[in-house]
Amino acid sequence: MAAIPVPENLTSLRRMVADTPTRPPLGDVAHLGHAQLFTPVPEETVAFFIDYMGLTVASRNGDSTYLRTWDDYEHHSLVVTRRDQPGIGRTALRCSSREALDRRVAAVQATGATGQWVRDEPSIGDLWVTQDPDGHELALYHETEYWQAPAELAPGLKNQPQAKPGQGVGVRRLDHVNYLAKDVETTTDFVIDALGARPTEQIRLDDGHIGARWQTFTQKSYDLVYTEDWTGSQGRLHHLAFATDTREDILRAADLALDTGVFIETGPHKHAIQQTFFLYVYEPGGNRIELCNPLTRLVLAPDWPLVTWTEAERAKGQAWGLQTIESFHTHGTPRVD
Repeated sequence: MAAIPVPENLTSLRRMVADTPTRPPLGDVAHLGHAQLFTPVPEETVAFFIDYMGLTVASRNGDSTYLRTWDDYEHHSLVVTRRDQPGIGRTALRCSSREALDRRVAAVQATGATGQWVRDEPSIGDLWVTQDPDGHELALYHETEYWQAPAELAPGLKNQPQAKPGQGVGVRRLDHVNYLAKDVETTTDFVIDALGARPTEQIRLDDGHIGARWQTFTQKSYDLVYTEDWTGSQGRLHHLAFATDTREDILRAADLALDTGVFIETGPHKHAIQQTFFLYVYEPGGNRIELCNPLTRLVLAPDWPLVTWTEAERAKGQAWGLQTIESFHTHGTPRVD
């Protein structure tokens, strides 16, 4: 019997898979747990997340308010903390077991990075706090308590942690963090090699260096993003993103922003990279917040080939909708003159 010829497109796919770099297996970091946002106006920022975004207050402690999205199984999704300047504080990653936590701590220490054990968040056990090479604070943990909703927030379905909110957009969960970094490639190599993330997409500029890279710990297409900081600064935030149920929720969020005076930076429209439908707004402290609907896109392939975009491809802007505005490349927190 004559050999069946291999279709040309299958040959190309095999070549892409072969070119995909070998990385640690997914699983030690189970998911993005929660993030901390600094703001000089905490009362206004907390009100924004309650009234406009639809989060609820889980607890308060000193200068910090612990907020949660309705579909989070843990105590909090977001910590809002008073600081003189806006920006990103701690990003917490939950590990799948204590053994997985110990493996990731050892892997981070093997890079020469240091850290310390703390126990300073409600309903969370020991956290090992370190920094990525750009200076963003990261925390690894495993022990946590499942949220028990009070009677007024009790859901109608027992497999849902909390009733859906009756106010604001009603975002479902914290989706991803997009950092600004002076050296994207070095910083993301640390996240990939030491923390076990998988890169899914990246931008390689004409001079060869990496301008942005998207990583995932799950079958979502991305959890942590690093974008080049054009100011040459370190440790800054580009945006914090929350996922909605539907695209229509994004449109409703734009109408609510118009009605309530929330500043819309750009959107709604669709990214080419990761295909996310989005809206960017600023919270009162000056941090950029994204409302996004990426829920339909998963990376199920265990050997997903890293997708690389060129500078010319990115110059085309978004997939459709408005062109990318200048502030999207220049605004970050804390602000840099």
